[in-house]
Amino acid sequence: MALKIDRNPGDKEIVSKKVKVGPDRLTRFERARIVGARALQLSMGAPVLLELQGLDNKSPLVIAETELRAKVLPLSIRRTHPNQTFQIIPLQKLRDIQALREI
Repeated sequence: MALKIDRNPGDKEIVSKKVKVGPDRLTRFERARIVGARALQLSMGAPVLLELQGLDNKSPLVIAETELRAKVLPLSIRRTHPNQTFQIIPLQKLRDIQALREI
């Protein structure tokens, strides 16, 4: 469930267990932003959230993509409508993360 955050008095958040703003899957733009941000974190020395013994290529991009597919990233997506309503959606609530195309 999304949390209520008052950043601007005019903002209204949609609070529900279902995804009501946008598709119920991760868009390609959100995926690129998440993988890129996580790869930057890893390259700057952030701890890896998975075991790396099975990975042949240990580049930050491959590790970030693997962490996203495993749904271990503690990140949320904020989707906003033009009428200033928004919803904060944890990555674990989105479907089709496993079906992302291969690198």
